[in-house]
Amino acid sequence: MKLTIKSIIEKITAPVIIVLLFLVMFFADFSKVFDFLEMKTYDFRVRFFADSYRTSDDIIVVLLDQPSIDWAAAERGWGWPWPRQAYAELVDYMNTGGASTVAFDVIFSEPSVYGPQDDAAFIEADRDFGRTIHTIFFSSSWGSMYTWPQDLDTKTFNLTNFDSIVSRYDLLNFVDDADAKQTGAQFPIAGLRNTAGGMGNVTSLIDSDGVVRRARLFTMFDNKAVPGLSAASLLVSGRDTNIVYNEEEQVIQWGYSAIPVSKNGGSLLRFKGGDLNKYWPYAAKDILQSAEAYARGEEPRLPPEDFNGKYVFFGYYAAGLFDICTTPLSSTYPGMGVHITMLDNIFNNDFIRESPAALAPLITLLAIAIIVLLVLYSSHTTLTVAGSIGVITIITGLGFLSYHLGYWVPIVFPLSGAIFAFLASSIYKYVTEGKSKRFIKSAFSQYLSPMVIEQIIADPSQLKLGGEKREMTAIFTDIRSFSTISEALGDPTKLVELLNYYLTRMSNIILENHGTIDKYEGDAIIAFFGAPVHMPNHAALACRSAILMKRAETEINKEVLAQGFITGNVMEAMVHKKILKSVDDPNPLYTRLGINTGEMVVGNMGTPNKMDYTIMGNAVNLAARLEGVNKQYNTGGILISEYTQAKIGDAFLFRPLSRVRVVGVDTPLRLYELLDLREGATPAMLNMLDLWNRGFNAYENRDFPAALNLFKTIYRGNNQDRVAKLYLDRCEKYIAGPPAPATWDNGVDNLTEK
Repeated sequence: MKLTIKSIIEKITAPVIIVLLFLVMFFADFSKVFDFLEMKTYDFRVRFFADSYRTSDDIIVVLLDQPSIDWAAAERGWGWPWPRQAYAELVDYMNTGGASTVAFDVIFSEPSVYGPQDDAAFIEADRDFGRTIHTIFFSSSWGSMYTWPQDLDTKTFNLTNFDSIVSRYDLLNFVDDADAKQTGAQFPIAGLRNTAGGMGNVTSLIDSDGVVRRARLFTMFDNKAVPGLSAASLLVSGRDTNIVYNEEEQVIQWGYSAIPVSKNGGSLLRFKGGDLNKYWPYAAKDILQSAEAYARGEEPRLPPEDFNGKYVFFGYYAAGLFDICTTPLSSTYPGMGVHITMLDNIFNNDFIRESPAALAPLITLLAIAIIVLLVLYSSHTTLTVAGSIGVITIITGLGFLSYHLGYWVPIVFPLSGAIFAFLASSIYKYVTEGKSKRFIKSAFSQYLSPMVIEQIIADPSQLKLGGEKREMTAIFTDIRSFSTISEALGDPTKLVELLNYYLTRMSNIILENHGTIDKYEGDAIIAFFGAPVHMPNHAALACRSAILMKRAETEINKEVLAQGFITGNVMEAMVHKKILKSVDDPNPLYTRLGINTGEMVVGNMGTPNKMDYTIMGNAVNLAARLEGVNKQYNTGGILISEYTQAKIGDAFLFRPLSRVRVVGVDTPLRLYELLDLREGATPAMLNMLDLWNRGFNAYENRDFPAALNLFKTIYRGNNQDRVAKLYLDRCEKYIAGPPAPATWDNGVDNLTEK
């Protein structure tokens, strides 16, 4: 029943985590937790692309900047504010040039300080031109007028199908205690508003973080749909006053223009450039100077025809004079730029649209699902991390690409979902699988290398603890005459220190070559290669370990003698038993190793209370037999079977020995003495092997005289080669008395000792 419950839990874990995370993220989004960060990431996208967009050539900006103020003071004696005669001259020059409209982003709400005649000049210029747009400012908290002037007859919009959204254009719907308030307005003086071609609202639409990202096409005031400054410019230039709301598409259809509408009635603007310099900006003094020159019949700096058909915006641009607002581009963006951008977007039909409401939740759900599945079911950390980074990158890239294509697709909601999905599922995996990993580390750290343990942790499917048969390579080691050493040493403490030192050095070599320590039996090490992690080169790893262990033996002997682990009593006892020739022998510790490759059973074996990860089988027994056979052939310490030799390739140096029948194994098998790694082999070693192969071939073909000569050559070159001495003596014996066929048995040696 427990296994069934566990399997059910494993199957529903991912869906449950995905659903719970999505619900948490959805609630957070619904509660506007992500709004601030989303708006800031949107602003970054705006800035990223702003300079890459082309502005409309039909828009011109005239700026009353500081150089213009300085020029007027010096040349015309004007202080501040300028007389309205200046604006009359500007309007007259635009009239001469045939400008489509001139929109003033300035409210002339008070009579001129220079007297009625000054106002009259401006009014007369407006009347002559007929296409000037003056500014209205609406507010829910103050105003000089609360109804539309009865004598004002400028164009406003005629609305069709706006019943469902018209409230979005009423300022009182966005303030507290609206019933106690009414929308107020600030109008220009009567003469200017009555002669203007149109009136344009300049009230900003500010998001919750104080940033202007949108503009309304119109604002409701006294039941009139009053156009914004940009829309008024188009109305005055002849655009139809009829607009229709398309509820299905959520756009305002105005002639050939489709203007998207958001929940607060605003339209998301596609800002272009960080300031007004992309919109043909001219200084007011340049216009006035050109008008003077033109009036005198001279060639003006700015010919009037440059303004033909253009939509001109006039605004203050000197420090302390012009109104500023915060937009995605800047915290000191000219307010007039919002209206210019609105008109530009209408001309180019390139507003930013808000994506469908279901898109962000859908992306979030998909991102959460992908990352949870990656974390919980991928056994490769690199794939999990790379996949998660890939999801986050795709979401981010989608946000930027969609903006470029004209849509605001939220990315903070799905990015938060992706990040929390990674964290939550990683924590869950750590908590639930942590026990398993800690078990693996504690269970295998004593006899597996850290690298192999990490491989198992990364891919637990490699670990099969129930017991299985697989091809592996086993090593058995033993120290020559260790019983003599332990008896002569006497002190159990020193014996333990000696064994611990020796076993640690030798075991580390096995572990470094990805071997597994099966067990220690006194001074003997039993190890295997190829489990729990499968290794196709297990035989080569075992042979390499054996060679490195024999190389380490020299250093180990130096240390045990220097540290006093091997005492004088031990050396004398070994000489007495003819194990050593002299008490000065530098190698009291001599390791014999047997290596065999074959099918073995590996797994946890024992009782429920005491289990060992171990190996068993005939192939294991053969490795144990070969360790003991070393002394019968007087080898240098390493014997391998023909099965191992067939698996190690040409990276090693070895020489063939007789075929044998070991105790408990009836089938003859070839023995090989493993000598060294081929890499770095000396010419003398390679020459010896050539002589050996020829001599041993002669020996097995019963050409004992030829074999004797070759074995003698080898022995003369190295009188420590006791294997050569063994076969040399055999040849002399067989020359003196050739063996009978039954005795020879095709050169097979029958071994009677384990």
